[in-house]
Amino acid sequence: MSSIFYMTKDGLEKLQEEVRYLKSIKRQEVARAIAEAREKGDLSENAEYHAAKEEQGHLEAKIAEMEGKLINARVMDESKLDASKVGILSTVEVLNKKMNKKMSFTLVSEAEANLKESKLSISSPIGKALLGKAVGDIATANTPGGEMEFEILNISI
Repeated sequence: MSSIFYMTKDGLEKLQEEVRYLKSIKRQEVARAIAEAREKGDLSENAEYHAAKEEQGHLEAKIAEMEGKLINARVMDESKLDASKVGILSTVEVLNKKMNKKMSFTLVSEAEANLKESKLSISSPIGKALLGKAVGDIATANTPGGEMEFEILNISI
């Protein structure tokens, strides 16, 4: 059984665009690389050919994975979300108790997670710890770097 991926409308559009790019442009590039390598002779000892075929396999697997996410994607209606508790698409301002530093995260699906944009997956250790918490609560996350405590300062959608 496949998992449902809750996404924003923007996230869904980005995923659709990436699949279009991979299927149209990237597939053609890999096919050209295979054709060029095939022209160089004996395929059994042709490293370029084998590398291009391996790249093709990775590309097709990535496309299949992304298409699976698209099939199971559900766009969240932000107007119906509750800001009293942390949930998917919540923007959470927290105080990292260990570092005494304020941080802000938006909780999103795995498909949309991007730490550079402060978008944290709901299935990450910190995301799991924050889910369901309210302003003033302390969330404890067991991360690879050790246990971290966050005080919830603000929740918005």
